[in-house]
Amino acid sequence: MRASTMVAEAIWKGIESTRSVTDDQLGVLHFLFGRNFERATRIVDQRGVKRLYGVPSGRTIFQVVGESRKKEEYLCFAENYCGCYSFFYDIVNRGEQLCCKHQLAARLASCLGVCIEVKLPDEEIAMLLSKL
Repeated sequence: MRASTMVAEAIWKGIESTRSVTDDQLGVLHFLFGRNFERATRIVDQRGVKRLYGVPSGRTIFQVVGESRKKEEYLCFAENYCGCYSFFYDIVNRGEQLCCKHQLAARLASCLGVCIEVKLPDEEIAMLLSKL
């Protein structure tokens, strides 16, 4: 695990334990993730993160709204996948970023407890995932 990833994990755990974020934590996350973190905070501020719960399994996936005029929604696993173009281009192909703004928004909203919670049958979650 990269040192920056370990630092970020410690910050996320701190935020999750208090359900609040300090200026110092914001500063470190901004240093680690740059503009992607700024964009993620806007998404969270606009209540653009849904956590989809599968029933009865309890499995979860995030649905995060994009910032374009289209307001498309991307499915993502906060720690390791997003269906957006940037994830494949900047993270997978070029290795320039640790994660995309949608992953960061999902992680931040989850840690702060501000996700919009949506319960769906497991079959519906499976259908959403099959389209990835």
